[in-house]
Amino acid sequence: MSRILVTGAAGFIGFHLVQRLQKHGHLITGFDNLNNYYDVSLKEDRLAILERLDGFTFVRGSLEDRPSVERLFQTGQFDYVINLAAQAGVRFSLQNPHSYIESNICGFLNILEGCRQSSVKHLVYASSSSVYGANATVPFSEHHSVDHPVSLYAATKKSNELMAHTYAHLFGLPATGLRFFTVYGPWGRPDMAYFSFTKAILEGRSIDVFNHGLMRRDFTYIDDIVEGIVRVMDHLPCRDASWNAGTPDPATSSAPFRIYNIGNNQPVELGYFIELLEECLGKKAQKNLLPMQPGEVLVTYADVSDLADAVGFKPCTSIESGIERFVGWYREYYKPKQNS
Repeated sequence: MSRILVTGAAGFIGFHLVQRLQKHGHLITGFDNLNNYYDVSLKEDRLAILERLDGFTFVRGSLEDRPSVERLFQTGQFDYVINLAAQAGVRFSLQNPHSYIESNICGFLNILEGCRQSSVKHLVYASSSSVYGANATVPFSEHHSVDHPVSLYAATKKSNELMAHTYAHLFGLPATGLRFFTVYGPWGRPDMAYFSFTKAILEGRSIDVFNHGLMRRDFTYIDDIVEGIVRVMDHLPCRDASWNAGTPDPATSSAPFRIYNIGNNQPVELGYFIELLEECLGKKAQKNLLPMQPGEVLVTYADVSDLADAVGFKPCTSIESGIERFVGWYREYYKPKQNS
């Protein structure tokens, strides 16, 4: 039995992860500020389910609140920390840049300091496929350079990787960053396209389809993301004895540091994705075909060979199966509310 801190516990990924860890018998502390970036009632409903679990304790607070994070670590005695809390969203970062620096940079520093001061065994933290930015070489590999982000959100995630490496190098803090690729599924985020598309189609409203639907995304089902996190948590990063400072590998280090992609390794064109939603919903979408938006990229495509080699797992849920499960959940969750 381990003591595990999961930040962002009331969020999409955190909610599913806490349930999985609890089934393994761990003692889990969830930390979240339940901010209003998207529907707070959805976060509250997730949290209500978690608070019924044995061995789960919830603490409300924000990463950027340094005294709160310090108290959290002083009382928690955590063996592992999984940092999922962050200000999310590429487009939102164009209008609200300060919130990304406060949460994703200052907040992450507070997490690093907490881990260092309390000798945490392993820090696992959420990065993002967005760090690949202007990189046009696909599939995206952890061994590629990611020095050209195209959104502030992506820049903060790359900064997290750099900060984690610094703590791994200076203080020997084992740190693993996970670059998530377009996570979807039940209890998901309403700001994500698949969620807002579903809502609009059912309500008979049009959907905005950027770049005329000619974008591809490596949609990754939530259960696969959780499986990857759990396996990586138990797989502490080692110092890479072959690491060469003359030709440095961005994915490894002479410090206990590692980066992994977690993606489905099968990018799907947005147009086909919408067709699947239409099929599952039994209703056609009204489409507003629009140009590419600032901060977006044409394709995301994960090379997951390193993850498979390290922990013996790679995502495998088909987009057809994943969308069907999401739509089933959506109908069950929202229909009573629509009829009330």
